[in-house]
Amino acid sequence: QVQLMESVGGSVQAGGSLTLSCAATGTATYSDSMGWFRQAPGTEREGVACVNSDGITTTYADSVKGRLTISKDAAKNTLYLQMNNLKPEDTAMYYCAADTFPRCTVAGAAWTGYNYWGQGTQVTVSP
Repeated sequence: QVQLMESVGGSVQAGGSLTLSCAATGTATYSDSMGWFRQAPGTEREGVACVNSDGITTTYADSVKGRLTISKDAAKNTLYLQMNNLKPEDTAMYYCAADTFPRCTVAGAAWTGYNYWGQGTQVTVSP
């Protein structure tokens, strides 16, 4: 069983930065693919970024490329999401997710394939 705990999000103005973290505990967490997903009110959950079980290979949604960076500290079993140049459209509840497949994805309904989820953390970006 894997447990995921996100850090507290926050509120920033457009152009600002935030870093989210997700601490993972449980069996074989170091070998799981992990990712960040987000959901704004009235919208479908969407993928933001993920990292393969190798801890190195990353995938990003087109909307966040160049602004958000995902990374994983294997020693700490912690996943990070560094968010720069935030936009109002980044406002959402952000969720950390993990599963045992070796190669991750964030496209389309990818979120349905992840079995382990954090409780979510709110990020609000004002104009």
